[in-house]
Amino acid sequence: MSTPTTTDKVPTRAWLPTMLTLAAIWGCSFLFISVGVRELPPLYLALGRVTAGAIVLLVFLAIKRESLPRDRRLWAHSFVVGAVGSAIPWTLFGYGEERIPSLLAGIWNGITPLVVLPIAVLIFRTELFSLQRGLGLVVGFVGMLVVLGAWNVSGGADLTGQILCMLAAVCYGIAVPYQKRFLAGSSISGTALSATLLLCAMLQLAIVAPLVTRQAPPAPWSLSIEVLGSVLALGALGSGIAFVLSMRNIRLIGASRSAMVTYLMPIFSILVGVIVLREHITWYQPVGGLVVLLGVAISQGVFNFRTKPKPVVGTPEAVSP
Repeated sequence: MSTPTTTDKVPTRAWLPTMLTLAAIWGCSFLFISVGVRELPPLYLALGRVTAGAIVLLVFLAIKRESLPRDRRLWAHSFVVGAVGSAIPWTLFGYGEERIPSLLAGIWNGITPLVVLPIAVLIFRTELFSLQRGLGLVVGFVGMLVVLGAWNVSGGADLTGQILCMLAAVCYGIAVPYQKRFLAGSSISGTALSATLLLCAMLQLAIVAPLVTRQAPPAPWSLSIEVLGSVLALGALGSGIAFVLSMRNIRLIGASRSAMVTYLMPIFSILVGVIVLREHITWYQPVGGLVVLLGVAISQGVFNFRTKPKPVVGTPEAVSP
């Protein structure tokens, strides 16, 4: 019988450097998105990102002499994760960053663990629940309202952009436990599995982007060096190498705890947004982001309240990685 994922037996040195690297790559991705949407429609920016990432991973596979999986069921699950974990959220962040600063998009990404936990517990049954985690969810929800400025909502582009980025983070929150439940336990290497996800997302975006934008993709030589560099950085780093690192951490420490990378991502997104793009935000948005991260910390057991996780009544035990 399988048992819930435990992380006590995994030494910190096995996953912390990977998490720090992921935080830096993904935290800076919001800057690259902000630069990319200056000349590219968000759908084509996302398509360029997954294409570049897929090419990088296919090269890795060729060097390692590995092949893509042949299991149809695995491809079917990859098609779902490719949509919910890549194609849709990357497009939403692009549309969102047409309306709000990149550092604010990075803050909204911090709600991912708050979405991961209830979905992992109630739907995919890959995590356990406790009163402490419930308290963390409540605190995190309050933080979300503060980031949104719920007392001062007046609509407009800013509100629309924030909602789009929030929905993108929700997509991540669905994709992480789904990936843990149906893909992370497979014998396929992280590189091959990540390449499969990106190829599925590439196919989806290649079909949808021309239909929605009603225009052909711009020629690469018509784009500025900054935009081309942003697409390549998003693909090679944020979608290629980072996918492999993320899959490694999910297998090592589970879906919910691997999502703790969002503790550090807002730090990088805020720093590069302020220093490189000279962006500005209102006082309550970073404050709300800190409240969100506090909720995440509580839910992940950073503060030991001595509450023991209990399986959800009437549900089967979680699946181990």
